[in-house]
Amino acid sequence: MSLFEKFLSIQQVREELLTNGINPFHLTIEKIISPTEAVINGRTTILVGTNNYLGLTFHPDCIQASQEALAQEGTGTTGSRMANGSFASHGDLERAIADFYGMPYAIVFSTGYQANLGVLSALAGPGDTILMDGDSHASIYDGCRLGGAEVLRFKHNDVTDLDKKLRRLGDRSRRTLIIVEGIYSMLGDRAPLKDIVAIKKQYGATLVVDEAHSLGVLGKRGRGLAEEEGVEEGVDCIVGTFSKSLGSTGGFGVSAHPEFEFIRYTSRPYIFTASPCPSVVASTRVALRIIRETPKLRQQLWENAQMLYDGLEEIGYTLGAEVGPIIAAMIPSKEQALAMWQGLLEQGIYVNLMIPPATPNGESLLRCSVSAAHTSKQLETIVQSFANIHSSLKEPASSLST
Repeated sequence: MSLFEKFLSIQQVREELLTNGINPFHLTIEKIISPTEAVINGRTTILVGTNNYLGLTFHPDCIQASQEALAQEGTGTTGSRMANGSFASHGDLERAIADFYGMPYAIVFSTGYQANLGVLSALAGPGDTILMDGDSHASIYDGCRLGGAEVLRFKHNDVTDLDKKLRRLGDRSRRTLIIVEGIYSMLGDRAPLKDIVAIKKQYGATLVVDEAHSLGVLGKRGRGLAEEEGVEEGVDCIVGTFSKSLGSTGGFGVSAHPEFEFIRYTSRPYIFTASPCPSVVASTRVALRIIRETPKLRQQLWENAQMLYDGLEEIGYTLGAEVGPIIAAMIPSKEQALAMWQGLLEQGIYVNLMIPPATPNGESLLRCSVSAAHTSKQLETIVQSFANIHSSLKEPASSLST
């Protein structure tokens, strides 16, 4: 059997999509107009699937900082920080992130994905145990595999199952790493973090929270779910990304443990990956400042999220349990989800199509990510387009609420 034969099943799925005239995974954005609009298939389209929660990708201060860094430091670093050395701006960004979280130690990675690979693989290795939420992001799964620890899953957001698994580990619980997310990317639900912190303390385990989708979104200062729940002191490490609320690329880890600094010497993704570009570092520092100084952006985001959630719920869609920047409409079948996604795109609305096996519980989803930059008129247009698609289907509206 050829190594390439394993791709035959994928080819069949791809051909099925193309037969239906739908190829959602090779969409080309021909021109970016603003944080909330782009040209797709020659049509001006409202973007509701970008994770650009605070709309900072076109903020003039971020653009100016990025342009100045390009002129002063060039287009790239051409190597890792371990091999080529750190630019002064790398250290400045790490100090800014540490200060933002009120923690003494921060490490910057080239992507959010690599932040999880780098931190998790360094923290837990052979002889250790990892307990991860079953709905964790792919980067968490891969980071756990890379370290070589024994990996166990507990049921999504189920603190009873977490407690049971820790109890079974006995003394090994003190060498156990628990991993959860602040906001989960598929359905937009939150970890029951207060209860998880209490269980973590009871067993003496270590807790990492991935705040990728909650940075800039939750908490008085925008630090995420740990701040919102008042349990930051009970979290050993926070990881996150720059590619959501901060509007750039890259990732980070922060911690109050002095030993966290030694991850630089043991993390393969940190040691062997080219460091972030100066322009990215510069725009990210400014975006952090904007999050701190402009809480009204979070307020606007939540007003927009409530408006879209209410509008879709009124139409009859079954949505995730919580209002938030991620609003997922659950669709009864993959075929219907594909048709609806295509119909929305033809009306100038881009959302994320999520189909099995990448989705929780094998459900098909139309996933919206709301931005503070969306206008009321845009949100009304989005809701109207969802209503048009809803009514055009052969199945009655009530069938989508099962």
